[in-house]
Amino acid sequence: MSKEEHDPTAKQMPIGDIHTEPGSEDLMDSPAMQPYLRMAIAMMQGKDLTAAVEEIRQLPLEQRYVWRVASALKWAFADFDSINVEADRQTLSAEDRQQLLDLLQHRPLQFCLFLSALLGQKTMETLVVSAIRNSRVIGGSVDGN
Repeated sequence: MSKEEHDPTAKQMPIGDIHTEPGSEDLMDSPAMQPYLRMAIAMMQGKDLTAAVEEIRQLPLEQRYVWRVASALKWAFADFDSINVEADRQTLSAEDRQQLLDLLQHRPLQFCLFLSALLGQKTMETLVVSAIRNSRVIGGSVDGN
């Protein structure tokens, strides 16, 4: 990735205008994110990205950003059971349901953006459409409203 390869349609904005989720500051401060922060800073400053990209290239898979995301998903769904979800769905208060909706609202888009960046748009679309089809077959149709 050279500085010429960055997205020319990217919108520049002041750092103070960037909103983050609670807890994300801790992740950004972690040692594992430092190579990625150095690359982002070099990119924002219009510097050559060769050294920053090489630093990331040398990271073992288990120390990479994509591994952190994939591992979080693995542990999040390791014991997935739709019966438990259904029990919670039926017993949540309106306030708790709204809190969960607020937490989950952007996750499908973020997951699609993650897959698209990692695997490409076409592969992401294939995986997501396949998952939707399979969820209809496996889970049936539940009216969650």
